[in-house]
Amino acid sequence: QVQLVESGGGLVQVGGSLRLSCAASESDFRINYMAWYRQTPGKQREMVARISYRDSTEYADFVKGRFTISRDNSENTVVLQMNSLTVEDTAVYYCGATLAWGEPDYWGQGTQVTVSA
Repeated sequence: QVQLVESGGGLVQVGGSLRLSCAASESDFRINYMAWYRQTPGKQREMVARISYRDSTEYADFVKGRFTISRDNSENTVVLQMNSLTVEDTAVYYCGATLAWGEPDYWGQGTQVTVSA
């Protein structure tokens, strides 16, 4: 079992920045991928960015050039640096951990990000 705890959400104006952090509990298994997803009411949860154990990254098109994902394997943490935020980035952001491949096996509780005009 892996527990994930997110922090860093909040309210920011358009064009501003926020930094989300996620800490994973210790596990007997190596976490292959850590990722950030987001969800707005009435919509499916969508991937924002993910990073492999060896620091290979993937980004959704709508955040490329604005968001950066990074991880520290020694601390079991993943960070999402979000810059040039727009109103459309308003959502609940979830941290996810995948032990092998595919969708996350574990999820955090979510943190609200609100971007105001």
